[in-house]
Amino acid sequence: MRTRRAAEDDWPAIWPVWHAVVAEGETCLWDPDTGEARARGLWMLPAPAEVLVMEVDDGPASTRVVATALLVPSQPDLGNHVALAQLLVDPALVNLGGGAFGPGGYHGPSGAQGIGRAAGEGMIDHAADLGYHAMQLNAVVAANTRLVALWRSLSFRVVGTLPAAFRHPWQGDVDLYVMHRFLPPPTRAV
Repeated sequence: MRTRRAAEDDWPAIWPVWHAVVAEGETCLWDPDTGEARARGLWMLPAPAEVLVMEVDDGPASTRVVATALLVPSQPDLGNHVALAQLLVDPALVNLGGGAFGPGGYHGPSGAQGIGRAAGEGMIDHAADLGYHAMQLNAVVAANTRLVALWRSLSFRVVGTLPAAFRHPWQGDVDLYVMHRFLPPPTRAV
């Protein structure tokens, strides 16, 4: 899987992933009925935001976006060394019943495994290469135990709980976690 900075012309490939994740209503705070124009405005933010795409080979001369991430400074000025991150992974790959978040998950045309895990690792590496010192996730749905386990396996820890802050479509009001981890030093310039 390749992680790279998204360009404006990547939006048509990002939108199906963004829409599929948000429409499920299980992991994101946005309205599941958010339209494409509004979604683009919410996701394709100007600098200093960084929009990433994670893509896999989907044939001899073809790639497919399987995840997208948004990195923004958590705070201005003296707090801009911490990235506030969001990651959206194509639910069709996560919902295969085998755990696309882990090492034994999705085996697609490229032979990729663990799309969610690989996307998370790519997001972390990219943020470190941008010079961020730490990363925070402000709204991890506590009821999504697979996603919480993924983030924990990637060295995030829960630093706060927002009680009943998310209206889950069938579980009612559930907690949101704020998660945090420190980042390794950059390995390359982005």
